[in-house]
Amino acid sequence: MLEKLPEYRRQLEELDGKLQEESTFQDMNLYKKLMMDRSHLEPIVNALEELERNSKELEDAKMLVESESDEELREMAKEEIAGLEREKEELEKRAKMLLVPPDPLDGKNIIMEIRAGTGGDEASLFASDVFRMYSHYAEKKRWKIEIISQSDSEVGGLKEVILSISGKDVYGSLRYESGVHRVQRVPQTESQGRIHTSAITVAVLPEAEETDIEIRQEDLKIDVMRAGGPGGQCVNTTDSAVRITHKPTGLVVICQDEKSQLKNKNKAMRVLRSRLYDMEEEKKRKERADERKSQVGSGDRSERIRTYNFPQNRVTDHRINLTLYKLDLVMDGELDELIDALKIHKGEEALEEV
Repeated sequence: MLEKLPEYRRQLEELDGKLQEESTFQDMNLYKKLMMDRSHLEPIVNALEELERNSKELEDAKMLVESESDEELREMAKEEIAGLEREKEELEKRAKMLLVPPDPLDGKNIIMEIRAGTGGDEASLFASDVFRMYSHYAEKKRWKIEIISQSDSEVGGLKEVILSISGKDVYGSLRYESGVHRVQRVPQTESQGRIHTSAITVAVLPEAEETDIEIRQEDLKIDVMRAGGPGGQCVNTTDSAVRITHKPTGLVVICQDEKSQLKNKNKAMRVLRSRLYDMEEEKKRKERADERKSQVGSGDRSERIRTYNFPQNRVTDHRINLTLYKLDLVMDGELDELIDALKIHKGEEALEEV
């Protein structure tokens, strides 16, 4: 890898030069592209320079062992070599990860959909817990959350919640959360103390801009109605709820949380646009015959990806066989260890294909 360092340094200098040119400031698309290229290249150069430093220190320490007659100094040098070799392994791993070309979707904001599945009331309560888990994680990352649509259950849980999360590298961090999340715990309503198993589904869609996908007006059927809620709550007396049907695909989106019909329509269109965009991206992925299926998981909504076992304070990600005994912290939004492990696994797969 180190033999590539001079070329990467040259490329970084060229990018810095172009970013200083007046013509670049007059073309915002070019400026954004150059900045993205630089943000990918600079960490690679930094990582390889650290690896270069490590290699020189390792070489010096090995020479000292060979040339030094003092046994105490030789032992100290051997200890230093052991530490430097461990550091080298980590630096090489980090550099390899950085060399994987970034997915252009990673920087996108997302639409996340959380729905209660099997398990009745307990599933809706767990859906509410998972929503809080992602909300805490987003707060730690300083991301912005906006509720697009929410349907509460009668026991205080969530039948469904659709939200947008915006910020830096949101899709890149949360893209592997799509799938079935299973919970094992004693429900609040269980008097015998028996453990029940319930499940919810999570869908993570890259949020599409209007320029990302074209939606023809004639392909839409838009209905307006009065909003309703459980137990007669939150019922509007005006026709503010909006249901949009995309005729070619049969996709249906309903939004009724806002009192304004226009706001509900705009929110519903954001969800529809992102679902259609996700369908197009999935089609492209399947068409790439030379790209083998990811072992991390395809994001299939029916794929069981994780189990949350409350009695044992255990969370297991089945795709990478990772088990952590810190479920309490995970539910409080401490997701970095899980997410980083998934990213590394995916990166290692990508490196095999490069």
